[in-house]
Amino acid sequence: MTDLEILRKGQVLLIDKPLNWTSFDVVNKIRYTILKKYNLKKFKVGHAGTLDPLATGLLLICVGKATKTINQYQGLDKEYTGSFYLGATTPSYDMETPVNENFDTKYITPELILQTAQAFVGKQKQLPPIFSAVKINGKKLYEHARKGEDVEISPREIEIKAFEILSVKMPEVRFRVRVSKGTYIRSLAYDFGRALQSGAYLMSLRRTKIGSFDVENALNIDDWIANFNHEN
Repeated sequence: MTDLEILRKGQVLLIDKPLNWTSFDVVNKIRYTILKKYNLKKFKVGHAGTLDPLATGLLLICVGKATKTINQYQGLDKEYTGSFYLGATTPSYDMETPVNENFDTKYITPELILQTAQAFVGKQKQLPPIFSAVKINGKKLYEHARKGEDVEISPREIEIKAFEILSVKMPEVRFRVRVSKGTYIRSLAYDFGRALQSGAYLMSLRRTKIGSFDVENALNIDDWIANFNHEN
């Protein structure tokens, strides 16, 4: 079986997505690399779970017939590490947009932060961020948001399966979290700030696991391209 036949039969690639790349940037780069190497006009490539441009980490890229299995990978639990900034909020719940409100944090102790994190563990309803790709009336929420349009957003059933505080160096709180499909860590940041009777937004985010797949086994995009182009 040739390398191209193996690709067509289907593979799942583990890619460590770089900062400021969209998930589709990675998909398009991999597709272009395959098309160019084999002089093809089309080839199926897709990803199993979006990462925001300001996030890094594990992206599952399905190629060939493996694209038919994308839905089963999207349903897997995901693990992230990252940091919240306490005492302020932004419209996007992360650093994509500027701070729109500041809050007092003098009363917030490490003990209160730990207690609040534990209170989030379990099944719950979560509102997606207004700056997200969730579709309302056939249009993505961020398209409504950028036009200043008010839309009604329905909460989603999600589950936070583990929420560990790694360090507290005010105003930054580092965390590790394991969540179900459909959970927005940006929304978790916002809700965490509200639970502290303050504000918070997401400073950094890295996806470390999807099900049993681990970012430690992933390649960055440049290394994948170099390895791919050197294969016979």
